Amino acid sequence: MQKDLGDYRKSYEKSALMEDSISDNPMQLFQTWFYEVEASEGVDEPNAMTVSTIGIDGFPKSRVVLLKKYTEEGFIFYTNYESEKGKAITTNPNVCISFFWPNMERQVIIKGRAEKIPENLSDGYFESRPKGSRLGAVVSDQSTVIASREVLEKNLKILEEKYRDKEVKRPKSWGGYIVKPVSLEFWQGRPNRLHDRIRYTLVDLDWKMERLAP
Repeated sequence: MQKDLGDYRKSYEKSALMEDSISDNPMQLFQTWFYEVEASEGVDEPNAMTVSTIGIDGFPKSRVVLLKKYTEEGFIFYTNYESEKGKAITTNPNVCISFFWPNMERQVIIKGRAEKIPENLSDGYFESRPKGSRLGAVVSDQSTVIASREVLEKNLKILEEKYRDKEVKRPKSWGGYIVKPVSLEFWQGRPNRLHDRIRYTLVDLDWKMERLAP
């Protein structure tokens, strides 16, 4: 089985990324781009990002998760600490996260170090979630092998009955990570594959800006 994709082509012509029109602070540029993607209403989940880790088996693995907050310090997402990604981060906290916004012909690629956020912040976010989502976090031993979908749904019904009139507390195995960036690359599609690539690298607590060849 094969399929030749050599004729899949697109000319990128929507915008440009020039040094004299952007901030010296990459987090400010990220915020500008994020606001523009939100305003465009051309992406269902602009906060969807790919998180790449090095697994305990030595292989890289990427998966899409949802960004839940960003600050000057970094990017926060939530997961099960005992999941495959959680165990990978424990072993090697160096990760890469990336955003792809095709309607704006843009990517952002971020290298950083992941660390757990304080428990009270994880508690606060967990309590803000719908009850069904909280129960889902409790019932799922993320990344473990299960016998069937039916087993998962049966266990969920048991929990729904157990917590019918009770609050669902955050499992200690579930919480947030913040990825503190050491580099951010902003990619803007341009015609003839001469894309704009601007990379910010953290050097002695200051951001160094460089243009990369496309």
